[in-house]
Amino acid sequence: MTGPARIPVGLVGASGYGGAETARWLLRHPRFALAAATARRAAGQRLADVHEFLEGATDLVVTDEDAAAVARRVEALVFALPHGEAASLVPAALEANPSVRVVDLSGDFRLDDAREWEAAYGMAHPAPSLLGRFVYGFTEAHRAEVARAQCVANPGCFATAAGAALFPLAARGLLRGEAVVFAVTGSSGSGAEPSPGTHHPERARDLRAYRVLDHQHVPEIERLLRESGAADPKVSLIPHSGPFVRGIFATATVLLDAPADAGALEGLLREVYAGEPFVRVRKGTPRVGVVEGTNFVDLAVHAKGRRVVVLAALDNLGKGMASQAVQNLNAMFGFPETEGILDFGRRP
Repeated sequence: MTGPARIPVGLVGASGYGGAETARWLLRHPRFALAAATARRAAGQRLADVHEFLEGATDLVVTDEDAAAVARRVEALVFALPHGEAASLVPAALEANPSVRVVDLSGDFRLDDAREWEAAYGMAHPAPSLLGRFVYGFTEAHRAEVARAQCVANPGCFATAAGAALFPLAARGLLRGEAVVFAVTGSSGSGAEPSPGTHHPERARDLRAYRVLDHQHVPEIERLLRESGAADPKVSLIPHSGPFVRGIFATATVLLDAPADAGALEGLLREVYAGEPFVRVRKGTPRVGVVEGTNFVDLAVHAKGRRVVVLAALDNLGKGMASQAVQNLNAMFGFPETEGILDFGRRP
């Protein structure tokens, strides 16, 4: 007796870390089948030769087909391309298959306003007419919208960490004024192509800040908080390049209108995230090593007087990217959100 046919999914941009991680989750998924993988620089190679850890999981050959050609023979497309590239391909893909579902891992569709997007990403948007068509895929806040969506913009890694930390305060009307987020990310967040500032040997024994108060994820964080109930939220993000490979640790600090009790705030986080399979509220501090390789985001909250600190840890390639994309695909197709991505990691 055979089970239901698996849904064919195409992966556009399979050669980078985001593509590799997306392939890893899709290849183990009981409901989805990775039916096509494209990448110009890896065309003609087996996916398992491009990403050796996939040996034995697939014999799929990477092609240089355009997204529209792939769209005609799949039911869903995941775009794992640099910022600005997916937006130039999605219109043709939707025209080729008007019912294909799309999840984009880049920042191309995370904002609704073309001028705001241009200011954040430093280029004109290739497909401004599609901006309002994408649902922002922070699943825990937009579950119903994601379930109805044809197109989902996957949140950024810093945005997922900061959003998870601050969303409960926004949802309960406690977030007013500025939130300051100090966050450290691993070297995999810079992509597979090394540069002098991002290559791991250059940062393995170093710590530095970059794009201080000017990171492209800030507008989408503020969008999430505004849509969650915060009045005119302002986020100051101070990102850092950390001396590790995977993960983000974020420290979000806010000043409330009145003194707060840490125990009550922990209760608030647990209440807001009650029943959420991938959000865990912890005592003390979350740890990057605990969430590595998983779709979990771990949180902890501290308070002293009016000052509140919410800590968040996640895997930037997992909950901050690829496994969150599969979580959104699960929701879009009506599957349990944990399907194929419930993994508790490993220690050490």
